[in-house]
Amino acid sequence: MLAEKSFRLGKFTLSSGAQSDYYIDCRATTLDAEGARLTGRAVLDEIAARGWKAEAIGGLTLGADPIVISAAVLSAESKSPIHGFLVRKQEKQHGTGQRIEGFQKRGAKVVIVDDVCTTGGSTVQAIEVARAAGMEIAGVICLVDREEQNGRANVEKAATPAQFAALFTTSDLRKEHEQARDAGPQVYAASDTCEMCGRPAVTNAPRPRCEMHRA
Repeated sequence: MLAEKSFRLGKFTLSSGAQSDYYIDCRATTLDAEGARLTGRAVLDEIAARGWKAEAIGGLTLGADPIVISAAVLSAESKSPIHGFLVRKQEKQHGTGQRIEGFQKRGAKVVIVDDVCTTGGSTVQAIEVARAAGMEIAGVICLVDREEQNGRANVEKAATPAQFAALFTTSDLRKEHEQARDAGPQVYAASDTCEMCGRPAVTNAPRPRCEMHRA
């Protein structure tokens, strides 16, 4: 589902400022009804497979939010529920002024989650905030490792001695995305130019697009 709903080819500027020929919007999957269920199940299965004993799961808002919620809700159906917490990008300027919302328990083992790992900055920040709150990192999971900008290495260094796991890589998604595209029916363009860039169009489904913008 990530390859179908979340992976796009084209020209994009990432949050880090880097340019990329593809973009991964995990929220198109994690906020989908079925996608949320599958995401929660995959994360809980990974935690179980690695033998991580965690009382809670959390990460930096906004990418981690749907992952945390879906996993926590699904875990409630088991004998070992895992609670959720969200890490703010900065402290609240009102109320308690805290950076963590939800589960907070000093000494508790927790799993940090994120949607995409590029530089690893958001994941590392969540790790540091959780530790500062007195929680112990049992493990770290991201849905997709972009396999660039030392993201994995940065997270592994921050998480040590906890392990880091990526459920998928960019290579996985690109391969599946391109296979699905190539296997689909050929749809010829009614218009001869791409509405995005003016290049020759190769399809009109759903809009006149060139090869670069057809995804």
